[in-house]
Amino acid sequence: MNRFNDILHSEKYNEYLNRIAFLEKNRIFCKHDLEHFLNVARIAYVLVLENEIDISKELVYTTALLHDIGRFVQYEDGTDHEIASVELSKPLLEQAGFNEAEENLIINGIIGHRRGGNAQFGDIMYKSDKLSRECYRCQSSSQCNWKEDNKNLDIMY
Repeated sequence: MNRFNDILHSEKYNEYLNRIAFLEKNRIFCKHDLEHFLNVARIAYVLVLENEIDISKELVYTTALLHDIGRFVQYEDGTDHEIASVELSKPLLEQAGFNEAEENLIINGIIGHRRGGNAQFGDIMYKSDKLSRECYRCQSSSQCNWKEDNKNLDIMY
């Protein structure tokens, strides 16, 4: 998990987190913060283990750490956040020492988290992102645009 922690502690990554936090300071719905990223990571890793997929914990956690990092770009200029997240992630991944195959897996997970995909890991990231939402304790649930039967009213992971 050394490379994961290198990204977590990098100045650029924390700048991105701070920009998201500033733009979401009045957001009444789920935030895109480190707590969300780690919830997604833990759920995704459980799903990877349950499905006996050969992906390391470090790659799962790194993907979750980066999957929404482009949110501030979407707020500022309308770029889909998964596209922005990929672009912002590439230099962070390179600087942390991920190889091309690892980077491709992480990028596919970031892209897949939004709509699922044809890759198994993308589907896991999509499912984990949705399962991480704490609808069962949300104060703004009645205003949320999620369909009632899509909301997480019970804890599964």
